[in-house]
Amino acid sequence: MATDKPKVDGVFRTRSLGIAASGVQDQYSDGKAAKVWHLYIGGKKRTNEYKEKMVNLLKEHGVQTVLDAACGTGVDSVMLLEAGFTVKSVDASDKMLKYAYKLRWQRHKNNPLYDDWEIGEGDWLDLENCEDTITHPEGGYDAVICIGNSFAHLPDFAGDNSLHKLAISNFHKMLKPGGILIIDHRNYDHIIKYGALPNSSSKLYYQGDRIHKIKTSVLTVDREATMVTLDYEIDISGIPFGKDQTMRTKPDGSVIPVSQFRLSYYPHLLDNFTGMLKGIFGEGAEHQTYSDFQSDPPADYISSYYIHVIKKQ
Repeated sequence: MATDKPKVDGVFRTRSLGIAASGVQDQYSDGKAAKVWHLYIGGKKRTNEYKEKMVNLLKEHGVQTVLDAACGTGVDSVMLLEAGFTVKSVDASDKMLKYAYKLRWQRHKNNPLYDDWEIGEGDWLDLENCEDTITHPEGGYDAVICIGNSFAHLPDFAGDNSLHKLAISNFHKMLKPGGILIIDHRNYDHIIKYGALPNSSSKLYYQGDRIHKIKTSVLTVDREATMVTLDYEIDISGIPFGKDQTMRTKPDGSVIPVSQFRLSYYPHLLDNFTGMLKGIFGEGAEHQTYSDFQSDPPADYISSYYIHVIKKQ
């Protein structure tokens, strides 16, 4: 059915695909975002705090088999493997997957656990047909996870959420009856209202101490927010990075080299996203929303992320 809603792509694209605005390169395509990703998300502190929340959530639902549908560099998949889950991992970015493959190779030398870790390219719009890279378990997975605001990378070119609904429907198909989808998105309600990321005390996902700056831009079309773009600057002091760096001055006056990358997202509003999940899983499906993994946050708490857990009936 035709729609009068303007397409984001037709309004915002003023250059070839893969070339970002303002001279900031699309670093998913050339691998530079992947190269500094570990600096952005943080190290063991992030892993330990986030791991406790995620592992407990999966165990509460009796999960053993997991499809990590947005594995990126493989950090979360490794975390779950080492916690005793059976994990298969896919991502649409071959540049990010390169680091996941490398991680598996490094770890399997001393741990046979990694010999059975299957990794492959996976398109959310056609998950059933990634059998050439991974084999799905007969009957489906206990859980599909799509975490780290990854789902918001999927655009809405038609203006009717049709691609989003197709992807969620495919996640649903991957689950066994009683299995759960864990999927999240940033607090776009706040971002659209205030034009900036929430100043939340929760940094479960991304705890890197090398984040110099994140600039937020909100694109509106006919008064409706249609895209949120984040421009990241990551401190790469002491890291060989060639000529592709920019110098920045910190508040203390010191000058540091930074790596820049830009990521754009479709801004899912909480109520709309919940309705979309319910439309696919069914109105009677068991569903819970967490604010930064808190089921009952304080009344004045401003979430950075909303995590949805919905069960297949």
